[in-house]
Amino acid sequence: MGIIGCGGRGSDVMGHFLRQKDVQWLAVCDARRERQRAGKQMADGRNGNADCAAYTDFREMIARPDLDGVLIATGCHWHALASIYAARAGKDVYCEKPSTLTVAEGRAMVETMKRLGTVYQAGHQRRSVDSFRFMAEVVRKEMIGKLKRVYMEVWETGAVPPEAPQPVPPGFDYEMWLGWTPWHPYTNARVRGWTNFWDTGGGNMVDMGCHWNDTAQFVLQRDDTGPVEYEGEGVFPPPGAFSEVNVRGEWRAAYADGVKLVMRQIGPFEARYIRFEGTDGWVQLVDGTNTVTAEPASILKMRGISAKGWGDAGDHVRNFLDCVKSRNPLTTCHPESAHRATSLGHLGNIAIRLGRKIRFDPKTERILGDPEADRMLSRPLRPPWHL
Repeated sequence: MGIIGCGGRGSDVMGHFLRQKDVQWLAVCDARRERQRAGKQMADGRNGNADCAAYTDFREMIARPDLDGVLIATGCHWHALASIYAARAGKDVYCEKPSTLTVAEGRAMVETMKRLGTVYQAGHQRRSVDSFRFMAEVVRKEMIGKLKRVYMEVWETGAVPPEAPQPVPPGFDYEMWLGWTPWHPYTNARVRGWTNFWDTGGGNMVDMGCHWNDTAQFVLQRDDTGPVEYEGEGVFPPPGAFSEVNVRGEWRAAYADGVKLVMRQIGPFEARYIRFEGTDGWVQLVDGTNTVTAEPASILKMRGISAKGWGDAGDHVRNFLDCVKSRNPLTTCHPESAHRATSLGHLGNIAIRLGRKIRFDPKTERILGDPEADRMLSRPLRPPWHL
């Protein structure tokens, strides 16, 4: 294995891999030299030697014939493209969320994995956590009756204060970090707050919201489809602020069978939950906990007891490694499921930014009757990068 992106999240998930006895970590890659050093130190400490190689350009790393797979934990503007490049180099891929920046690159990622037989796992590890699986069982067995709607909530974010252009810090390959996205002068705020800028992120409704969208799709067993209409409203930063995405808001979507989704960005960090409401009750889980609540409360007696924490990614990592060995492409969160779940957030964002309802065809993955909205499904790539 090797890693692309050795920041906080990358180091955390890499730690789960290093606890697997059948993993040998050969290489690390990051645009920042200090993160390369930190990743190499982790790998060398586990390997008991100093052999782990460090790279700035991930294309050099994935050219190694002795690598079987890569962990991708960059900012989300690199997730799909790095996955595609890695697959073309013959590597299997474990990629952090959100798996894409646009709907179009998500479809390109799915088709690449399918064509090349790549084993791909998206980092939606909640699918591998017992409390989420119990919630799925409750809904699928209609313990709350016929499902009517799903409420999802993420926290508000503040605007990024403006900063003047600055010299690129030593040891940071800023051009590599920007990659295929439009060029901007370097500021620490742009790099640190990448999810708040439209060229490199989709805001909290995509960055955290993709987890809830994935949970909804997983529970409803709709990994190959999605809602057919979206509408929403958002509050954007005041003029002069550095952010380019809404700091709070709401989008609403509906599946063809009438089941509704509501995504809200409101309130503090602690108030983040998903709630499934049916004709006869509801079931809810607050993120960051392993606590499920329900009405009727008797539902909770059906739940088994697990000592495993809500955020344990070990089973998710193990599933990926087992699929690599067996060549089973149906990982717990395979490419199609990851792409479809992430697309919900992108489409909700498009409806909010345009301020109007959009109609979406999940089969063709096009927005109907609205050319302006349909063009927002993709973004141009800066040469020499290509899908």
